[in-house]
Amino acid sequence: MNEFDLVVVGSGPAGQKAAIQAAKLGKQVALVERHTSLGGACVNTGTIPSKTIREAILYLTGLNQRAIYGQSYRLKESVSVDDISLRTRHVVEAERQVIRDQLLRNRVTIFDGCARFADPHTLVVEARDESERRISAKGVVIATGSTPAHPAEIEFNGSTVLDSDDIVLRLATLPSTIVVVGAGVIGIEFASMFAALGSRVTVVDAHETMLDFCDPEIVEALRYHLRELNVAFRFGERVERVEARENGTLTTLASGKVIPADVVFYSAGRVGAVTDLELANAGLEADARGRIAVDEDYRTSVPHIYAVGDVVGFPSLASASAEQGRLAACHLFGMPTRAGESPLPIGIYSIPEISYVGKTEPELTDALIPYEVGISHYRELARGQILGESHGLVKLLVSPTDRTLLGVHAFGAGATEVVHIGQAVMGLGGTIDYLVESVFNYPTFAEAYKVAALDALNKLRAVTVMT
Repeated sequence: MNEFDLVVVGSGPAGQKAAIQAAKLGKQVALVERHTSLGGACVNTGTIPSKTIREAILYLTGLNQRAIYGQSYRLKESVSVDDISLRTRHVVEAERQVIRDQLLRNRVTIFDGCARFADPHTLVVEARDESERRISAKGVVIATGSTPAHPAEIEFNGSTVLDSDDIVLRLATLPSTIVVVGAGVIGIEFASMFAALGSRVTVVDAHETMLDFCDPEIVEALRYHLRELNVAFRFGERVERVEARENGTLTTLASGKVIPADVVFYSAGRVGAVTDLELANAGLEADARGRIAVDEDYRTSVPHIYAVGDVVGFPSLASASAEQGRLAACHLFGMPTRAGESPLPIGIYSIPEISYVGKTEPELTDALIPYEVGISHYRELARGQILGESHGLVKLLVSPTDRTLLGVHAFGAGATEVVHIGQAVMGLGGTIDYLVESVFNYPTFAEAYKVAALDALNKLRAVTVMT
């Protein structure tokens, strides 16, 4: 029996940060990973591979340069799966090594194998050679992540009917036609990537719109851009079944429509990876989607057991999961934090990118909170002209009473980077006056903050004059 202050199950962003934080506090820490590679879905099948694929596509297709060099511009006339996977393999392997080095440098003991609870303080780790080891833990952090949902009506085969893991690992050739089921973050990201490669993409979703948690104006801008790339949308349509055929696939909708395509990518939901944990032995249970209930400190109903990351549900972001892991370890060992004081940024790596922090216009309207809008379009910035970025923008939602930022929304190249300026100002309680009086490097997209702040300020002044 090996005894540890903390045992972390899962090596994704949540598990990594929990283990390293506890180790920094001088605790004896073990981490259990069932897969052969560290990093969880984030590094091996999710965030890192998909974002690397996106960058490879943008580079090889020359999509971002066509506003300058013409719509026929391409760096490479024909892009193959091998072209994309070459860069992906390099980045993924590098990230795996970084994670292993960080864990070992902080003296975290790594167990390769599948963990299950024997009792609330004891876990059994079954190695790949089927040998078993029992480890004792004063505290446990469950960070097992999630896996793609597999409804019975979908004939997944790993070649033409794919889930979000398969699309990264098993796609053999680039399809000329593809149906994307699910207009959530993953679905829209991959829909835009395949459209950039020239595939004819059809997006199907039972909802009436996509990404309904984002700013409607920016979502409409993305939808318009995707239509320009020949993406077709079938909203308000429920998928009845997906069938694999010898020469492709057939997707049948509840309305009776039948959509033929080379490939179907099913991205409508994920479930918590808790099947093998035997939670009942620890006095825990998960809901129908594999999610474990936690309190604001990520503690489960068993006080010394915490759960973080995808296994607790929304927002299921790598960035949020990493912070949850850190906070859980801090709370477990009595280290005070300032959790929740900084607003959480959301980043969507579609083509173009979307990112925001704070409230949306509908949320403020529903809450009866007054606001003013300040907008800066990339096409009005020198940096936008240099890069041929004509459709991007930064949008500020400003309180008319104290001029603080209520929300920041960015769309276009570098949006997931640009948004952090607004996040910092919001987190520190800054106002648009700070942005107006600040000097930004020229030419940059960061200048958009000054332009948008001036736009909002002029509108607020106009209201003052009228009243």
